[in-house]
Amino acid sequence: MISRLVPPHIAAIDPYPPGKPIEELERELGIKNSIKLASNENPLGPSPKAVAAIRDKLHGLHRYPDGSGFYLRRRIAEKLGVPMEAVVIGNGSNEILELVIRTFVRPGLEVIIPNPSFLVYQLAVHTVGGTVVSVPLKDFTIDVDGVLRAVTERTRLIFINNPNNPTGTVLSETAFREFFAKLPADVVVVIDEAYIEFAPPGSTFDGLGFTASQGPWVVTARTFSKAYGLAGLRVGYGIMDPAVAAFLHRVRQPFNVSTLAQAAALAALDDDDFLEKSRRLVREGLEYLYRGLDALGVKYLRTYTNFFLIAVPVDAKKVYEAMLHEGVIIRAMNAYGLNRFVRVNVGLPEENERFLKTFAKVLAQFDR
Repeated sequence: MISRLVPPHIAAIDPYPPGKPIEELERELGIKNSIKLASNENPLGPSPKAVAAIRDKLHGLHRYPDGSGFYLRRRIAEKLGVPMEAVVIGNGSNEILELVIRTFVRPGLEVIIPNPSFLVYQLAVHTVGGTVVSVPLKDFTIDVDGVLRAVTERTRLIFINNPNNPTGTVLSETAFREFFAKLPADVVVVIDEAYIEFAPPGSTFDGLGFTASQGPWVVTARTFSKAYGLAGLRVGYGIMDPAVAAFLHRVRQPFNVSTLAQAAALAALDDDDFLEKSRRLVREGLEYLYRGLDALGVKYLRTYTNFFLIAVPVDAKKVYEAMLHEGVIIRAMNAYGLNRFVRVNVGLPEENERFLKTFAKVLAQFDR
């Protein structure tokens, strides 16, 4: 049997639960014109400058991508004021997270992960045989004191998702500075900032101010999937001390980011108008959704991202299924241990309106 050949730490992994394509869901359920508010995507689509850059590169697809990501890394470094040698690009920020884990974790070493947080962290740790140490959130926010108490001599990595997915909460700069000052020097802190562009100025810190050359080591991971609307191209990056970057390059595949992804990200990075338009859409959409939920008497968690949690009166999967049959795709939070919450991202104005109307209809079914 094939299972005899698979290491126990691989066999024990529960795969990440992907959603079905919208077209397939519509076919199965017999519905049309569904909307997706489940994956925290940018409803505006991609940056127009990114689309133009892709068109310009189509003629060169017979060539391998730039294995060093030279132009994209250089522009990221210029934009953020860091050395180019500190930048590593990846197939989405997911790959940055995985590269760090593959570089620093082995069986017997521990990785501290606040819970609930991004599911990919623990999946990636398990693939290398590392031990996950889970620290519950406190009031839906990362409990940095709890994380500190969990640190042992076997701790190698600590994940800080800020803003946190799925709760949308942030840490203050003061809280993180106090936490960081108490960490031992021989740990790596991964600050996952996939949604940092949506956090209002002054609401939290960013990881770039904590890059250290003597440890604790900091890797700040960011993505073009969310605010820049390039989720389908899979391109992200990490900022870290050049010495850390040099080790990540040892395990990184040489052509890990495609030609089109690099070109699109390079163009999107300087599309400030599109970025501000995305932020404005989210701000206005959130306020509209908050008002609508207030009118329904529904509790929710205010957010610093483009998504937020909504409390539901029954198991979240039941609400998800009922919404799905109405053509509105949201996310049930059962996999995160939040069985009475659903997660919804901001859509276009007409999508937000449809969500509220459908949500009210579904809730009425469960009030009977």
